[in-house]
Amino acid sequence: MIDPVLLRNDPETVKRSQRARGNDEAVVDQALAADASRRAALTEFESLRAEQNEFGKQVKSASKEEKPALIAQAQQLAAAVKAADARAKDADAAFDAVSARIENIVLDGVPSGGEENFVTLREVGAVPEFDFEPRDHLEIGEMLGAIDMARGAKVSGARFYFLRGVGARLELALMNMALDRALSHGFTPLITPTLVKPEIMHGTGFLGEHASEVYHLPEQDLFLTGTSEVALAGYHSDEIVDLEQGPIRYAGWSTCYRSEAGSHGKDTRGILRVHQFNKLEMFVYTDPAEAEAEHDRLVAWQEEMLQALGLHYRVIDVAAGDLGSSAARKFDIEAWVPTQDAYRELTSTSNCTTYQSRRLATRYRTESGKAAPVATLNGTLATTRWLVAILETHQQADGSVVVPEALRPYLGGLEILTPIEQKA
Repeated sequence: MIDPVLLRNDPETVKRSQRARGNDEAVVDQALAADASRRAALTEFESLRAEQNEFGKQVKSASKEEKPALIAQAQQLAAAVKAADARAKDADAAFDAVSARIENIVLDGVPSGGEENFVTLREVGAVPEFDFEPRDHLEIGEMLGAIDMARGAKVSGARFYFLRGVGARLELALMNMALDRALSHGFTPLITPTLVKPEIMHGTGFLGEHASEVYHLPEQDLFLTGTSEVALAGYHSDEIVDLEQGPIRYAGWSTCYRSEAGSHGKDTRGILRVHQFNKLEMFVYTDPAEAEAEHDRLVAWQEEMLQALGLHYRVIDVAAGDLGSSAARKFDIEAWVPTQDAYRELTSTSNCTTYQSRRLATRYRTESGKAAPVATLNGTLATTRWLVAILETHQQADGSVVVPEALRPYLGGLEILTPIEQKA
């Protein structure tokens, strides 16, 4: 939810953000009208309630003869107060409904345009070169006995898979390496629920235009999360968090589920775009004044991981029209995938400013002691998809894979992943 004071005092900024996203700016005027109506309804209710309180004092001090008539008037006034309260609640709900259609205010400097209008901030590392025809990650994974798509499809359907043997070990190694690095930066680890209530899913902004990608269990009215960001954002809902010692940082380890609606025929080979995967997600609650600096820190920690794994990557500033509804700015890191001759997203890091916290009523104490919405940020530190870039980047001619040195301690010192037939 956007700041209603900003909407009221500077609607042009809100309209500018809507235009940058490619969204309808007419909703801003609709929200302004709804805001005026709810404020008028609230004023009417508070005025009548004050009158009711004063009249109640008159009833108490009235004589026995005066009381019957006054009580009758009090009952009429009580009915008027009740009706005004209902109108105020309806007006408040109407404002919430229309303002929910306004996505987070895009920060200054975010590129305008759609998916193709991102700005590349930097490219790091060398593009891997081979003196042989490189194999894609699925062929390598099958040679290693690490990925089994056929049995995944047999058990669960298309775009499900088994990680087996060294494949399962490799993912756990990656996740544990990321967790160790998160701990070193002051993150508290959490293993989060993957089923959440509708109000939590809505509060984080995941029931907007991408609602079709979310799995819903209608009988229980629960949603399967596509990222632990959802549960972590809900962790402190309806609370006042203590930021006296600085940002609160959580590292959420969870299985994630995405229906990937609309992506049929795209990236469906292997484990690049699947319905279920594991992820370690960084999530931060911080003072809004510190949010942009924290955003840069999250990206730096992601880059440390990618560099330690020997991956070539680029960092992009995502254009406004490609931001999620809750993000005010998003940096993606895309690793080079040799057999696709292209960069593919491995991490996404968003500054959600106070958009999620307003919807979830998560606040902090300002220096004056007043409760105010906190800023939230999120970013991936490791996920199953990273195996794609690791296997392809570090492959050798015989189908073996060199384990990045930083991962070896998490694999019992293993240096080379060897194809199954070579082991025999």
